[in-house]
Amino acid sequence: MQQLKEQELNQELAAEIDFRSEKYKDAYSRINAIVIEGEFEAHENYIKLAELLPENKDELVRLSKMEQRHKKGFEACGRNLQVTPDMQFAKEFFAGLHENFQTAAASGNVVTCLLIQSLIIECFAIAAYNIYIPVADPFARKITEGVVAEEYTHLNFGEVWLNENFASSKAELEEANRQNLPIVWKMLNQVEDDAAVLAMEKEALVEDFMIQYGEALSNIGFTTRDIMRLSAYGLRAA
Repeated sequence: MQQLKEQELNQELAAEIDFRSEKYKDAYSRINAIVIEGEFEAHENYIKLAELLPENKDELVRLSKMEQRHKKGFEACGRNLQVTPDMQFAKEFFAGLHENFQTAAASGNVVTCLLIQSLIIECFAIAAYNIYIPVADPFARKITEGVVAEEYTHLNFGEVWLNENFASSKAELEEANRQNLPIVWKMLNQVEDDAAVLAMEKEALVEDFMIQYGEALSNIGFTTRDIMRLSAYGLRAA
């Protein structure tokens, strides 16, 4: 019943949004660019992971192609609203995670790469898409619903690999979390105003991200106490 009421409220809110207003389109130019760049980064990251994990090459290449398809879908969303995505903003938005992934990949730190791409970026994307779908324009809603269903399979790859290698990976995972989770909080703060224009509340984004991320850490093998401790690194940057 509560969920049904929330859906009705979201539908009413979406009906009130003027998707063609200049204010909406200005904010959307940055939000749309972020999701396009995020899918591009994911595509590139999975290609690199395929090099680092040759035994999983076929699966990782398949995931990279999926991300490329998602990117094209979100590019179509921008064209539908006649919005030019601000790709320079998006590249700067992802710069911290991008640099850390590249550094880890160059050093052969597969565990760090998987935490950044298959956990942090995927959970960030899933949270954003979950919050966006109820307030999206009809064209973007259909595209995003298809994308978010597939993103869970990408998250699952990282969870399974890290769970199977948990004992040898735990220390590196904790360090990678310490370095990268605060970046996510800075990203959420940076996009707060634009997200609000799209009727996406920062508190809802944070809550959904922490739920997705916490569940992923649990599936890998961390205890509830571990997860609370690991999550606290993000809160320090809030």
